[in-house]
Amino acid sequence: MAFRQRSSSSDRDGAESGYASGSSTASLPDVYFTRPHLKFVNAQLNRLEPQEVLKWCLTSFPQLYQTSAFGLTGLAIMDMVANIDFPINPDIECIFLDTLYHFPQTMDLVEKVKQRYPQLKLHIYKPQGCETTADFETKFGEKLWETDDERYDFLAKVEPAQRAYRELDVKAVLTGRRKTQGGKRGDIDIVEVDDAGLIKLNPLANWSFKQVQAYIKEHDVPTNDLLDQGYRSVGDWHSTQPVTDSEDERAGRWKGKGKTECGIHNKRSRYAMFLQEQEEQRQRELSEAISKGLNISAVGS
Repeated sequence: MAFRQRSSSSDRDGAESGYASGSSTASLPDVYFTRPHLKFVNAQLNRLEPQEVLKWCLTSFPQLYQTSAFGLTGLAIMDMVANIDFPINPDIECIFLDTLYHFPQTMDLVEKVKQRYPQLKLHIYKPQGCETTADFETKFGEKLWETDDERYDFLAKVEPAQRAYRELDVKAVLTGRRKTQGGKRGDIDIVEVDDAGLIKLNPLANWSFKQVQAYIKEHDVPTNDLLDQGYRSVGDWHSTQPVTDSEDERAGRWKGKGKTECGIHNKRSRYAMFLQEQEEQRQRELSEAISKGLNISAVGS
């Protein structure tokens, strides 16, 4: 991490030794990852097993959450966190995005996980202003994923995720992404920082599907019933299909659309940028209107 110190009189008065600590009244430096340090950290973490990576995460990041759609890797992480042998209490809460279009089997699994890990605090976020599928379709129309898939991704997944991070004041998240899942995930690191500055931690990034399966079986972790029907990566029912043994793990997601991510782990979607441009235009028009109003008032006086 690189450090940038802002000096002030309180720095001199509160830390005459030239150092500041967590209990000090002196202002602390901003802490952030530089590219060389991020590269160094990942090189070291690549030598560790996921449980050791999780221990490092617990000691390194405040406001650490897990994000999960209850896929196989996310379930393995939940079990590791619940059973980790570590003096620090791994009080990691979980964020689940209910798009309102999950398979019934996925929602059944959520209940099974609650029963298996009663200490787990689960935060469920839905599309804004919607409690049911009918609510969503009344507001945005039926089969929005077919008519405007980027808008659907933003409304059902990206915006709820952003809202969760904002409301929970999330600084870092554990994800279930792995290199062997295929698509754009082939070159992910264990530690990443996204465009918004959110730290994303992928403790099982180097594990294969078979390694995850072996862990799940050994520890009797509850799983999605759809796995027995040829599914490997399970998302919304309208955009998920079973895969063959020769296909990538996520090949059944958005099949035939040349798409492998929903937008949560991508750079901002075109729809999100469009919304920002709209807001910026609205602010410009508001500023111009206020400016004109002031000029008219000045002339009238």
